[in-house]
Amino acid sequence: MLTGKQKRELRSQAHHLNPIFQVGKGGVNENMIKQISEALEARELIKITVLQNCEDDKDTVAGQLSKGTKAELVQVIGNIVVLYKESKENKKINLPK
Repeated sequence: MLTGKQKRELRSQAHHLNPIFQVGKGGVNENMIKQISEALEARELIKITVLQNCEDDKDTVAGQLSKGTKAELVQVIGNIVVLYKESKENKKINLPK
């Protein structure tokens, strides 16, 4: 679990990122979870946009994504979901204790 301090640090780093995935009408599926997992391994911190036409609400989508990818949900703000997962190979982000 992330502490409040760690989440603040991740939010400030995520601020400059552009969303690299979009969840639309089809909602969350296996293929999307696989791709997001790979992106998390490469980048550790990613943003995902939940589109207007998505049938699930953004909190449901955020939950499904964080569970499916075993990542930490940093925040849901507007239609943007921010996920963090420590990388095994490419560790870039050093979090405060």
